[in-house]
Amino acid sequence: MPQGKVESVPDDGLTTRQRRRQPVLAVHTGPGKGKSTAAFGMALRAWSAGWPIVVFQFVKSPKWKVGEETALRALGEVPGGAPVTWHKMGEGWSWIQRPGTERDHAVEAAQGWEQIKKDLAAEAYRFYVLDEFTYPIKWGWVDIDDVVSTLRDRPGSQHVVITGRDAHPALLEVADLVTEMTKIKHPMDAGRKGQQGIEW
Repeated sequence: MPQGKVESVPDDGLTTRQRRRQPVLAVHTGPGKGKSTAAFGMALRAWSAGWPIVVFQFVKSPKWKVGEETALRALGEVPGGAPVTWHKMGEGWSWIQRPGTERDHAVEAAQGWEQIKKDLAAEAYRFYVLDEFTYPIKWGWVDIDDVVSTLRDRPGSQHVVITGRDAHPALLEVADLVTEMTKIKHPMDAGRKGQQGIEW
C-alpha cells in the first residue's frame, strides 16, 4: 500500500465515497505493548470526526484509572462535542484468574457482550472500543460464533476495534484490519516498574 493506495479495487459497483464509508472491524493483538493505546488513539480520531463513542473494558478493574479514560471522558463533556460512554467490567488484570472469581468474571463478560449486541442492533454509537475482549472469548465466556456473526452482520457504519492477546482465528478472519503488536524490548525486561504517563 504505497502512499495509502489500494493494490486492487473489487468490481462490486461501489463508488469511492461509498468505499470511504464502509464500517471497519479492527483487531489489535499480539504480545507487545500498545494494543489499547492504539485503539484509544483511533477513538480520539473518531471523537474529532464527531462520532459517538463507547468503550467496554473487559478485564480492567473499575478502580483502575487510565489516562485515556480521563481524557476521553473529559472530551465527552465538551459542549457541542461527541459523547463518550465508558463501561468497566471485571476485577482487574483478570487474565491472571483468581480462584473463586472466574464465575463473576464470566457473568460480567456475558452481560457486557449482551449490551454490545443491543447497542450494535440499535446503532447506538459510531465507534466501539472492546478493550481486552479477546480474553473472554479465549476463556469461553463469550461464544466466538455469536461474536463473529454479530460483528459481521452489524447494521449501518459502526466501527469496532478489539484489543487483547491471543485473538481467536475466526475473529482475525472476519476482521478488516489486524495488527499484531510484537515486543522487541520492554523496560520491565530490566526490572523497571510501570509508570504513570506511560502505562496508564
